[in-house]
Amino acid sequence: MSGSLPTMLPTYILPPCYAVRFSSCAAHELHAMMLLAPLAHYKVDSANSGFWQSSLLRCSSLLSFIGSAVLPVSAPTMFPAASLISLCLLAVVSAQQAGTQMAETHPTLPAQQCTASGCTSVATSVVLDSNWRWLHSVNSTTNCYTGNTWDATLCPDPTTCAKNCALDGADYSGTYGITTQNGALTLKFVTGSNVGSRVYLMANTTSYHLLQLLNQEFSFDVDMSNLGCGLNGALYLSEMPADGGISATNTAGAKYGTGYCDSQCPQDMKFINGAANIVNWTADATDANTGTGATGTCCNEMDIWEANKNAAAFTPHVCSSDGLTACTGDACGNGATNRYDAICDKDGCDFNSYRLGDQTFLGPGLTVDTNSKFTVVTQFVAPAGTLTQINRLYVQNGKVIQNSNTNIAGITPVVNSITDTFCNQQKTAFGDTNSFESRGGLAVMGKALAKGMVLALSIWDDYAAGMYWLDSTYPTNGSVTAPGVARGPCSTTSGNPTTIESTEASNSVIFSNIKWGAIGSTFSANGTTTTTTSAPTGPTQPTGGSLTKYSQCGGIGWTGSGTCVSGTTCTVLNAYYSQCL
Repeated sequence: MSGSLPTMLPTYILPPCYAVRFSSCAAHELHAMMLLAPLAHYKVDSANSGFWQSSLLRCSSLLSFIGSAVLPVSAPTMFPAASLISLCLLAVVSAQQAGTQMAETHPTLPAQQCTASGCTSVATSVVLDSNWRWLHSVNSTTNCYTGNTWDATLCPDPTTCAKNCALDGADYSGTYGITTQNGALTLKFVTGSNVGSRVYLMANTTSYHLLQLLNQEFSFDVDMSNLGCGLNGALYLSEMPADGGISATNTAGAKYGTGYCDSQCPQDMKFINGAANIVNWTADATDANTGTGATGTCCNEMDIWEANKNAAAFTPHVCSSDGLTACTGDACGNGATNRYDAICDKDGCDFNSYRLGDQTFLGPGLTVDTNSKFTVVTQFVAPAGTLTQINRLYVQNGKVIQNSNTNIAGITPVVNSITDTFCNQQKTAFGDTNSFESRGGLAVMGKALAKGMVLALSIWDDYAAGMYWLDSTYPTNGSVTAPGVARGPCSTTSGNPTTIESTEASNSVIFSNIKWGAIGSTFSANGTTTTTTSAPTGPTQPTGGSLTKYSQCGGIGWTGSGTCVSGTTCTVLNAYYSQCL
């Protein structure tokens, strides 16, 4: 049809910014567009042409733009108006779709929202990530994806694949080893042929729960007694869209676990922005279930908890973009030489007690005893609206346990929380590239926390690095005496996925008692507060003198100082914990 249009008509740039659900277009708007179709040619910015292939066009905006006809260009990439109409119509049937073979029922996982006066229950549930789901033809039970390979007939290109394929409901316990009971979520490592899982907290049947945690705290209980070396029972925040992208890219949406992104810019996601990630898809040479496409999906990430029973870390990661951002090439940073060219800070600013010099703090039989359940509390401190500090403490057997102290030359003064100063000193001490600072540091993390982030909970093994960055020596050929190399006590062969998917198949992690709210409102204790020592630096809190802001200053069993630095007051958060605020 474009060939019949007059070649002398002016051409205009059409900005790729009108992406909302097509069904919002009124019938008369679509009719008017069809009438206007022969009037002009339009150019879609070639740098964003892929966006148009995977996103729905807002008809009213397109109509308005056609009518206004601005910004002529002399050397366009031609998109005739009629073709844009066809593309708009095509988008109606090319979105990522929901299947009908199995009903989707989200396991309930109630949480609590807290204030100083108490906590109230929140009716939340969890949903399985779309990448784990059965993907099949919309017209049959034929797989669109088997093992780590796409069906060439159903999926010859990203748009056709999205048109032909549907995500279906999940058998949470039978297929994926995911169960909930009495406010506890159990994730099993291996169930049948399935390995690992990832779920998100839902506000209702179609939307993720957005947690706005700036100047708030988040707490949960975790049982890692059955989670060994090479595994990661993770709880973290992702800057995913609350609806899973349903308003712009797909009809499956959050109900089916779509829209994932994180700071690693993963290229193994089967769908990104509603289009199949099949361009340059390469099946993984060692993992029979995964592969990588040309596109990755990036966003800010706050790792509240990455751990097994031998090691743990909490880590903010920030990006130079806002919200879910698709990447290709160097912007994904997943090659051998372009890691630090990525949109996001992949390394993050991690606080791993073992790596930071206290090798007796967390583990079986240690100060935080991973042989039994304990509470993890994380505080996102932003007294003036900008995130300045991330605090960590634990509660176990009725006792509040302060986070471990740093014991690394060059990190001064001794600290037990994350600040920009700590991050900069840590990167220097360990000889690491400081991509955290170059992408904005805690201020950027705080903006994402204020905007709202989605809670993800997962269990996984690591085909890329054996989880050695968390619980072993990393790099594996590094000297354990070099600063930052020793991450945990596990051996440099302990994380081989092929081995542990057999030997540790029965492993699992249990998350429970999820709470968020005002700082100091989500936890309590019925015993004494425990302080830890990282020789030779001394106790976590001094026994005399002024305590720094956000330090513990009192509570039942507290034997340290109760004097806070000028400008702060020792504030009672509960009977067992007071803090300089």
